Amino acid sequence: MQCFELHNDFLHIVVSDFGASWLSCQVKHQNQWQEVLVTTTPERWQENSAYFGATIGRYANRIAHGRYTLNGQHYQLHQNNGEHHLHGGLVGGDKKRWEVVFATPQGMRFRNYFADGEEGFGGNVWAEVEYRLHNNELTILFDAESDLATPLCLTNHAYFNLSGEATIHHHHLQINGDHYLPVDETGIPNAPLRSVVGTSFDFRQGKTLGQDLLKDADQQKVKGYDHAFRLTKNDLNSTACLLSAKGLNLEISTTLPALQLYTGNWLAGQPNMTGGEYGDYAGVALEPEFFPDTPNHPEWQHLGGISQAGERYQHAIRYRFSAP
Repeated sequence: MQCFELHNDFLHIVVSDFGASWLSCQVKHQNQWQEVLVTTTPERWQENSAYFGATIGRYANRIAHGRYTLNGQHYQLHQNNGEHHLHGGLVGGDKKRWEVVFATPQGMRFRNYFADGEEGFGGNVWAEVEYRLHNNELTILFDAESDLATPLCLTNHAYFNLSGEATIHHHHLQINGDHYLPVDETGIPNAPLRSVVGTSFDFRQGKTLGQDLLKDADQQKVKGYDHAFRLTKNDLNSTACLLSAKGLNLEISTTLPALQLYTGNWLAGQPNMTGGEYGDYAGVALEPEFFPDTPNHPEWQHLGGISQAGERYQHAIRYRFSAP
């Protein structure tokens, strides 16, 4: 693992070529540097199985039964999450050493090649991930192309805890999303998109994560929030805002059409920064993406998730930190 630092007067970022991962994010707050990622040390990095800050690919989230059919061809993927495929498989983008294209104090770019047949997917995919630092913002840019039609969904799997408390229950979250996607006990979509109105999934006006945590059957199936939201904005306007009681704020924007909210329901036992372990709900992941299992749902494919041969894949996620 090789680590690189991006820094300015407000943000100090550490990224790695292993998984093109975001290892650390320290924010200048009240004249002190505060770590806001749920993360671990480089020495213990490969002990974590929660995808801390990793670039996820070639397809983020789950594909049911690890199989799909595209253009009349049937594909069987590695089933690394029970009987399902998760986050690119046994050796997805998160477990690869990415080539360094360039590295400066304000930005760097990684490159990776996913071979035809790798993890069971069709098509050769060339992918690049660029981290770009500017003032109080970190932008992650994804650029890829395949020589064959293939499922493609790249994202970053950072977990946030803006207050340093044991859980994120007191964090205030607002999501510009009007529908959420119900899932079964294994995280596979099992119903059409459902309106958030009148449900525990309504974050449009914002509320604390703990307010409605585990209050209905949809959440109880997966021990909390682990669901995709259809965004009402996907043009790098505000997608979600996370606020801590200590006055540190994070605004996320993306060009992607959906956001996976995961409240760290199964983080217990993951390695922390001090030689110990995290507990459940220690951090929240806010993952811009396409909908899970899109390769098996033609009704969602107009939103993306299937890249055609020679089609340029370009998306962005912007993280803006502030301390009013």
